[in-house]
Amino acid sequence: MGKVKTILVSLVLFIYAPVSFACEVCKSNQPKMLEDITHGQGPQGNADYLITWSAAVIVAFTLFFSIKYLVKPKENRPGHIKNIVLE
Repeated sequence: MGKVKTILVSLVLFIYAPVSFACEVCKSNQPKMLEDITHGQGPQGNADYLITWSAAVIVAFTLFFSIKYLVKPKENRPGHIKNIVLE
């Protein structure tokens, strides 16, 4: 059953991949850096790039700290809320 599921998921992703790329009209309207990535209008100015990169940095920090605290939660410290509640 696991092999059939893997094949079905691979097939769906393989069929969906060409749909996710930009069409010729959208490709010509996108900036060179974002060409062929998405449909629609690209960033209109420097403020759009600033917003996008700021969001990317916030996501990167969030991902880093979530993985860090999942791997080593440091719950054995006396100031941890679990120890305060259990006392």
